[in-house]
Amino acid sequence: MTDHLVKGVALLGEDRADLAIKDGVFVPVESLGRNPTVIDGHGLVALPGLVDLHTHLRQPGMEHAETVLSGSQAAALGGFTAVHAMANTQPTSDSPEAVQQVWEWGREAGYADVRPVGAVTLGLRGEQLADIEAMAASEAAPKVFSDDGHCVSDSTLMRRALDAARRVGAVVAQHAQDPGLTQGAQMNAGEQAERLGLTGWPAVAEESIIARDALLAESLDARVHICHVSTAGSLDVIRWAKARGIAITAEVTPHHLLLTEDLVSEADPLFKVNPPLRTREDTIALREGVADGIIDIVATDHAPHPAEAKSGSFEESAFGMLGLETALAVVLTTLVEPGLVTLADVGRLMSSRPATIGQVPGYAQPFTPGQPAHLTLVDISSASPEPSGSLSSNNPYLGRSLRGAILHTFYRGVATVIDGRLSEIPLQDGRVSE
Repeated sequence: MTDHLVKGVALLGEDRADLAIKDGVFVPVESLGRNPTVIDGHGLVALPGLVDLHTHLRQPGMEHAETVLSGSQAAALGGFTAVHAMANTQPTSDSPEAVQQVWEWGREAGYADVRPVGAVTLGLRGEQLADIEAMAASEAAPKVFSDDGHCVSDSTLMRRALDAARRVGAVVAQHAQDPGLTQGAQMNAGEQAERLGLTGWPAVAEESIIARDALLAESLDARVHICHVSTAGSLDVIRWAKARGIAITAEVTPHHLLLTEDLVSEADPLFKVNPPLRTREDTIALREGVADGIIDIVATDHAPHPAEAKSGSFEESAFGMLGLETALAVVLTTLVEPGLVTLADVGRLMSSRPATIGQVPGYAQPFTPGQPAHLTLVDISSASPEPSGSLSSNNPYLGRSLRGAILHTFYRGVATVIDGRLSEIPLQDGRVSE
């Protein structure tokens, strides 16, 4: 494994220092051999490797949209060194064998730590609880369980899921959407939906499920995580739950921090997503929710689709947007540039905190000698390049001015991205050298 020396880089945007990487971990500079590969870090910011708690990698079953390999390559280009692969594949990741397969594909790809998310219910049908304990006992050992894409709407079933996850030390990540209030929903409920003749997705459909799940978690002393929070009212509910001491955490997506329902004015399926793009007021509230700590993390909800799934009518098109390669740039643009958060906060929002929620080791003390060398080097003054790693192209940020070019990514000390381009990583027996 090649030794690396990054010279004069700003750690989390603050003090400049040299970073040394040897045998997959950070080491004191004096521990390096005579001829390390040197990277000039002047003008760059060092962030810990990013961790995404919410990624759709589509494999198995939808490899025409994404694979574990292509998705983890897109992750590396976006500065991510760990991603959590959601269970809505075909077949569903609802058994020990299924989660084990996704984990193995991630190890074989080698560009990031791919952590499978186990399904809460069999086939995501919301009828029968999956064997959470058996999945947790597998070698893949998921610590997050979710039916994302579907809400676990049955209260009794959700209570049983929370209890099962509690027993194995895991968390249930809920897609908060009351199906009775969102039948046929296409976009945010309001004047825009009425003008376009599209069925609206009301905010209360999200907020009511969050309130219910918070109370269920409290009754069991269990942990619940809320996926892709999208409304100002949801923030109020989460704030209330945290004030009660409930073990609730929450995420916001980059697209809900930047994009609004106004983009749906021409019924362009590119901007169809679930939960839908909301109002400008919701977007502002979400940014403030991140700044004041009500929102714990930023997660991408990276949802690749082939062109044909996004080229028909709005009603017939699929929900979802790409996000892995643009997430950091959106956060820099919407939160850092306006002064709402610092680069040190970004390290928490996009690395250490999601790693804590997902129980991914190696992210608590970034840049510390002896710790895994998960590292992202960013030129925050440069324009963010167009995404190129995913097999799909449903990118809602085309033509937008976003700041932050990821030049180098290191996963366990291996340079997966060099000068903004994917590198050919050294594999041993099909796996990154460990």
